[in-house]
Amino acid sequence: MALRETSLRPPPRWLIRWEIFAVLAVSLGASAVNALLSLIGSLLQKKPLAGQQALLVGSLAPFNHWLDLVLQLTSMAENLAPVVLVLYLMARSGEPPAVIGLDASQPAKDAVRGAVLAAVIGGGGLALYLAAFNLGFNLNVVPERLPAVWWRIPVLLLDGLQNGLLEEILVIGYLLRRLDQLGWRPGRAIAASALLRGTYHLYQGIVMAPFHFSYGLIQAYVFVRFGKLWPLIVSHALLDFVALLFLI
Repeated sequence: MALRETSLRPPPRWLIRWEIFAVLAVSLGASAVNALLSLIGSLLQKKPLAGQQALLVGSLAPFNHWLDLVLQLTSMAENLAPVVLVLYLMARSGEPPAVIGLDASQPAKDAVRGAVLAAVIGGGGLALYLAAFNLGFNLNVVPERLPAVWWRIPVLLLDGLQNGLLEEILVIGYLLRRLDQLGWRPGRAIAASALLRGTYHLYQGIVMAPFHFSYGLIQAYVFVRFGKLWPLIVSHALLDFVALLFLI
């Protein structure tokens, strides 16, 4: 029996809504719910927020460094599964990665643009975090607690890249593409994307959520304006790496 040709038309609207819900339910939507519950738990504790910690990257097997490395890499691969799912769903609809800005035609320019974007945003984010922490409005964000072994730096680099790929592909490229297909106005779609980003960072404390919301607004606006996703991925990865290794 011959296989039927796959339609290149976008899926119907009801299916797009169902698809968005399914993708977010197994990825950053679930993270947003967990982050909100984590913040509620922190607020209910007797300790002030500044006396509590939010660990970003920690050891998964402190008793064995080789097993720890394997678990770190496995965790990153599992975290990127939603990206594979999104690319598969788009391929099923006849949509190449380029339609969400995954175009590698200008890698050098994309890297420079990402570095500039990270430099512009990074200073404001660090200043806001330090002010909020010193005023007692934010948790003490512990960037990493990995053993001092040879793979520590490579794992932190990969973790930053993983976060950039996961968040920018799902929350910017995929979500804005699907909301556009649903007929949402750009401003409304950008706000929804930024709200999701701010919500799944609530575990870091009350003040950092508005920063991530603002960061999401900038990232989404740049994407809508220029249609390029790689500079946003580079920007995100650089910000995460610098924060994990040097700043916080």
